[in-house]
Amino acid sequence: MLDIQFIRDNADLVKNKSAQKGYKVDVDKLLALDGTRRARLTQADELRQRRNLQAAEAKGQRPSEEQLNAGRQLKEELTKIEADLTLIEGQYNELLKAIPNMPIDDVPVGASEDENVVAKEVGDKPHFDFEPKQHFELAEPKGLIDKERAAKIAGSRFAYLKGDLVRLQFAIIQWVMQTLGDQTVIQKLVDENGLSLSAKPFTPILPPAMLRTEPYIASARLNAEEVTYKIEQDDLWLNASAEHTLCTMYWNEILPESELPIRYLGYSTSFRREAGTYGKDTEGILRMHQFDKLEMEVFSTGETGLQEHLLLVAIQEYLVQQLGLPYRVVQKCTADIGKPNARGIDIDTWMPGQGQYRETHTADYMTDYQARDLKIRVKRSDTTELVHTNDATAFALGRIMIAIMENYQTADGNVTVPEVLRPFMGGISQL
Repeated sequence: MLDIQFIRDNADLVKNKSAQKGYKVDVDKLLALDGTRRARLTQADELRQRRNLQAAEAKGQRPSEEQLNAGRQLKEELTKIEADLTLIEGQYNELLKAIPNMPIDDVPVGASEDENVVAKEVGDKPHFDFEPKQHFELAEPKGLIDKERAAKIAGSRFAYLKGDLVRLQFAIIQWVMQTLGDQTVIQKLVDENGLSLSAKPFTPILPPAMLRTEPYIASARLNAEEVTYKIEQDDLWLNASAEHTLCTMYWNEILPESELPIRYLGYSTSFRREAGTYGKDTEGILRMHQFDKLEMEVFSTGETGLQEHLLLVAIQEYLVQQLGLPYRVVQKCTADIGKPNARGIDIDTWMPGQGQYRETHTADYMTDYQARDLKIRVKRSDTTELVHTNDATAFALGRIMIAIMENYQTADGNVTVPEVLRPFMGGISQL
């Protein structure tokens, strides 16, 4: 959430920027409650001081009836103010948490994803002397995807992945772990992009696939109605993306500055309801209720937060380039970057079987918005500050395998394995 002092000082800016992101917020009511809340807190503190003074004066003495009555009156007044504060705090926090993060200056203003801006296109689209097939037309005849049997036991939008397609997924995982764990690769990308950052490599991590309500709400990522599955009998949610259990990892902690930046590469199976997408992308494995992701998460100081975001985008581009896939970089507009984000970038990869670009990556910069409610801080030499958080897709594995299958297909219906993955495929060069 935002700093209340920032909102006090920039009320009109907060109103305008929130509207640009498509959020209806009541800043005036929030500030009125903030004033009442601060007055009540002052009153409560004064009453507690009077009560403590009264207790000190009566220490070792038998209190008079007058003193007892005064004590009871203080207690009643304090109880009333504390009850009032509880109600005010509830409304205040609800309004404060409803305000989105402020987009930074270079984010395009737009009312929908249609106003996102294509920053660049990279790579040559493949030309085939045959009609390119979609991924499921390549995989299903070979028995690599079985959605019929998955639907029989789990319902729609589930699939069995089999054989060499599974080997391909785990080859991608091994290759990405090796690449992001290589300090020379990170240093190369830091230098090429003119960044003043450490070349610290990424630590692989297997996070929990579930999290409790309180940290999930604090992360500003819980979207209960449209996205997230609730475990009915427990205070647990299935994570809707790997970063949800990564960004919450240091909830209520103070980190030493010497540990920053903390860079994680998390692998997790994730789950989404995909509400509102009935009839959309029902073929193949593009839009599933269950999917696997490699996700990058970074905790940093405020000074380096934006540069870490730029590094993550550079890593995404590097990975797609190494696979030899055509792609475009899209700067997301204010209405599309999301509530906790100050900036967002998508990478869309070319899918020749579909004849269009499809989103395969996203990179989100949250500034200290996420850390404020999660209370994740860094201890510096003379102060304690909130960290800045970033998350970015390394690969949504199903989607990148779709891109590989469609871009590397052959006339006889086979799929050539990209060269960088072959060392991890046990000698298999074609699916």
